[in-house]
Amino acid sequence: MYSRILLPTNGSELCDAANEEGIRFAKSMNATIVAFHAIPASFYVAFTEFGPAEPLQDQLEKDAQLRGDNLVAEIAERCQASAVACETLTLVNDHAWEAIIEAAHTKRCDLIFMASHGRRGLSALLLGSETMKVLTHTKVPVLVYR
Repeated sequence: MYSRILLPTNGSELCDAANEEGIRFAKSMNATIVAFHAIPASFYVAFTEFGPAEPLQDQLEKDAQLRGDNLVAEIAERCQASAVACETLTLVNDHAWEAIIEAAHTKRCDLIFMASHGRRGLSALLLGSETMKVLTHTKVPVLVYR
C-alpha cells in the first residue's frame, strides 16, 4: 500500500517510540523509510562576552547539523537491524512542519508517519503543533502516532 514512508524525528522520547512503530509498520508494508530531521536555519546570537558572535554562530550551526545527522543515522541503524531499507535526509528550515512537507515531496514519500504529543485546549493553541500544521498543509497522507 505504501512504498516510501517519511519518518521525521526531533530526538524526543515520543519520536523514538514513533520511530520504532514506523519501522515496524514499514517492514509490514515492505516499504522504504526516509529518516528525516529539520535543522533550524537561524540561531539568534547577537553578542557574547568573549568577543564576536560569528564564531559562536558557526559552531551552533555545525553542532545542529551534526545532531541532525546523528538522529537520522540512528534511525538508519534501527532500520538496518530490522531489515528495512532506509534513506536519510536533513533540511535546514526554521519551520519544522514546512521542512517535513518539503522532505516528503523531495523524496516522493507516499506517507508521513509522525508523532504527536496530543496537546489539547489552550496548551495546543499556545504551543502550536507541528503535526497539526503538517496535517493541514500537506496532500500526503499522514499517520499520527500517539
